Amino acid sequence: MTAELRERIASLPGMERVLPALEGLDPAYLVGGAVRDLLLGVEHLDLDVAVDGDARRLARELADRLGGDAVEHERFGTATVTLGDLELDFASTRRETYPRPGALPEVEPAPLAEDLRRRDFTVNAMAIGLTGGDAGVLHDPHGGRADLEQGLVRVLHDRSFEDDPTRLLRAVRYETRLGFRIEPHTEALARAQASGDGLSTVSGARVRDELLDLLGEPEVGAAVARMAELGLDRALHPLLRADARLIERARDAASEVGADPVLAALAALVACDPDGLAGWVDDLHLTRGRSAAVLRAARGARPLADALRRELAPSAVHALLHSEPPEALALALALGAPEEPIRAYLDTLRDVKLEITGEDLKRAGIPEGPALGRALRETLRLKLDGVVSGRGDELRAALETARRREGE
Repeated sequence: MTAELRERIASLPGMERVLPALEGLDPAYLVGGAVRDLLLGVEHLDLDVAVDGDARRLARELADRLGGDAVEHERFGTATVTLGDLELDFASTRRETYPRPGALPEVEPAPLAEDLRRRDFTVNAMAIGLTGGDAGVLHDPHGGRADLEQGLVRVLHDRSFEDDPTRLLRAVRYETRLGFRIEPHTEALARAQASGDGLSTVSGARVRDELLDLLGEPEVGAAVARMAELGLDRALHPLLRADARLIERARDAASEVGADPVLAALAALVACDPDGLAGWVDDLHLTRGRSAAVLRAARGARPLADALRRELAPSAVHALLHSEPPEALALALALGAPEEPIRAYLDTLRDVKLEITGEDLKRAGIPEGPALGRALRETLRLKLDGVVSGRGDELRAALETARRREGE
């Protein structure tokens, strides 16, 4: 197995240069998801390297030897080396202790064995040596390879979800992405943690990162259904009731309307009670524009879907949709809104503009004021409905409307 793993790593793009350049430096190991995916035969790997020593110093030396760039992250003791299209992330091996449940860990240097012990699941707690006589050697102290072969997601110890409750969402994501199942004792621990207040001990930003990753999974419907079955939706907030089919339909519809698929899925998640969940959405610390789009979609998509089921003039469709974020259109489609008026709006109606401007009306004697703006809006409505066409028609209609308004 050692020779085979050595060959697999050497065959990865760019590693034929990296491996020789690592010789003589501190011991280095491919770790975590990169090992898992290598054993699974996944082609596109994120290459994470653990260094039993000073990771930033090794990264600088490697970049110098190969003519690459090293970016150091002093706060975390990590570094990223870029060699053309190849990017490698380096971190010193370390141990982590949690001062209280859900808190960020306290970190200090430690050997590889302790670095692997701090990880979330056994399938992510493996390493492969990259240098010297350890090259190609699989370090698997927690049975990760066996769990990989059996298709199991298993925590390393009983306090794992208590230490970091975001692992609850990650377990569901790995189960769905890899086609695995959560090991029975791990599932019992997850259910127990979900029934308590564990997720409330974690910052909204950390919940956001894991939740959005889950909502971005290709099999999002299965992931959300499993999340709900474990009670993780209610653990996130008592008002949440995850509708897996609605979320899946909203994310699928996002590509049709140019929406952000993950934001559309999040809007569908909170559509059960958008007003009651508004504070929770704010606590996720999305950017202001993204947060506003999610809540507007969650609040407005159902009324939009109901309105679009009626027969509407093109101008009415435009008035209904022109100020809505695309996530609202995606969620409206997921709620059963007819596709035709939304498609008409996206294909033609939203791009309709008047050839005339307020300056044209002022030159024709219409003073600045409310009547001018109303005249332009009314003329646009007539143009959308095919009543006027061309600059001359527009100007006549606008002047007629403005003078009538002035007379009123």
